[in-house]
Amino acid sequence: MNYTKHLAILFSACLFCITATAQSVRKEYLLDKNWKFKKGDFPEAIEARFNDLKWETVTIPHDWAIKGPFDGNNDVQKVRIEQNLEKEESVKSGRTGGLPFIGSAWYRLKFRVPTFLPGKKATLLFDGAMSNARVYVNGKEAGFWPYGYNSFQLDVTSFLNPPGEVNTLAVRLENFPESSRWYPGAGLYRNVHLFITEDVHVPVWGTYITTPEINAEYAKVRVKTKVETPGGLFRSCVWKRRSKTRQAKRWPQQQAISSRQTSRSLNKA
Repeated sequence: MNYTKHLAILFSACLFCITATAQSVRKEYLLDKNWKFKKGDFPEAIEARFNDLKWETVTIPHDWAIKGPFDGNNDVQKVRIEQNLEKEESVKSGRTGGLPFIGSAWYRLKFRVPTFLPGKKATLLFDGAMSNARVYVNGKEAGFWPYGYNSFQLDVTSFLNPPGEVNTLAVRLENFPESSRWYPGAGLYRNVHLFITEDVHVPVWGTYITTPEINAEYAKVRVKTKVETPGGLFRSCVWKRRSKTRQAKRWPQQQAISSRQTSRSLNKA
């Protein structure tokens, strides 16, 4: 058997180990449906009792500006472009597509988490929120993330209500004038996830797999997993395996806890 087949078998084994205890360790909820949305600023929208019945119902991902209307006045800028050797500022428009992405808006969602039992940990993951996101859970600010071009996560364990009770998630976003040279998008433009894990768990982005060496004789696969515990008792665990000999080595810093991200949808409160 050549080394590519060995490598394929090894990767399959690694993935099997990582996903073996999926159902008992980790639950993932995709928060995609029944969001309420409104353009403008509503500071009282963080409260659970806030009345959003007249707000638009949207599905995430959602971009509030992409539907327009197109208008050159939406992105008028008086700027001097140094790359064009301009000496003075001049009025320019259309650089960001003429779409109305500037301003603030709010998203709200009500949901229950039946698996959030004592001893569990809850993490919100936003794949993309444009921009200056302020996240509130049940009336309390859970975090702030200004940069709109990458994902971010928040520990919301202390903010969620017990199983059976309704939770309110509110997100305020704001795009500033002259903050982009192109159309940046606006809103929760990627998926939103809620992870429920044990308090001892592999965090989001906690497993890192590389192949530091591949040649005609063998391939090395390196698996590094981070385990988080309340007391910080564990450190990183590195697994190495050479596909030709099928011999694995484990560095004895810890025992890694495997998990799989299983998907469910919380569509109704």
